[in-house]
Amino acid sequence: MVKKILLAGAATALISGAASAADLPRRAAPPVFVPVPVFTWTGAYFGINAGYAFSDNRDIRTSGLNNLGAPGGANLQLNVDRGLRRGSVPLEQDGFTGGGQIGYNYQFTPGSGIVVGLEADAQYTDLQRRRVETIFNPVFNPNVLTNVYQHDVNFIGTVRGRLGYAFDRVLVYGTGGFAYGDVTQTVTFQTGAPITYAGSRANIQTGYAYGGGIEYALPTDSFLNFFKSSAVTIKAEYLRYDLGDRSVLVGSTGGPGIGYVSTFSTEGSLARAGLNYKFGSY
Repeated sequence: MVKKILLAGAATALISGAASAADLPRRAAPPVFVPVPVFTWTGAYFGINAGYAFSDNRDIRTSGLNNLGAPGGANLQLNVDRGLRRGSVPLEQDGFTGGGQIGYNYQFTPGSGIVVGLEADAQYTDLQRRRVETIFNPVFNPNVLTNVYQHDVNFIGTVRGRLGYAFDRVLVYGTGGFAYGDVTQTVTFQTGAPITYAGSRANIQTGYAYGGGIEYALPTDSFLNFFKSSAVTIKAEYLRYDLGDRSVLVGSTGGPGIGYVSTFSTEGSLARAGLNYKFGSY
């Protein structure tokens, strides 16, 4: 009898201990630490740009060709000296510009550090200007003279290197390289009704461009991230381009002598804003 009572007591104690242990709090595993990725500018990108374009060197310079010793020769520089064909004519150019770009950046150290890159872009430019001058100076010529000048830059493209420094999501950079553009230049001189001298050239001109800018990377979940890229960046940029000087022979179409030479300078600036979509590293 005593033995049964002792066994029953031991069983009760074991059951009570097990129930008490089940009520004790369990030790949960510590949360896994996930580090926030450090932003880097490394990666390929493409985007769009728009802004304002304007010319810097605006004067068209004209000189006359003299061949007094030849049959039908003339001292056409004398007409320039007398102001019948002006030696220097200002032709201001300014207007809208818009286009796109593609490139690649490499950042040596994530977060803050040096960034190098290469970018190619092309944009339409509203640099199409025409100037008409009417000159009447009966002391030197009894006719009304009409001089027409036109200088069009239809688009500009560049291939440039970039070198900058990133302050995390802010990049400050300088840039420079090759530039090209579609340029048309036309001059006509009328004496009375007929066009007596005319010249034109249309060509792709090449030169260089340089400038700088600042770019900022928006959060990845920005509403502008239509392409689910690793980053969306916005930038403000200034570029100066120089496609050199070109001369146009404004040759005789019935007037005396050979004609004139008009020289155009194609150089100016682009001030623009842009939006890029970056792919690659975070």
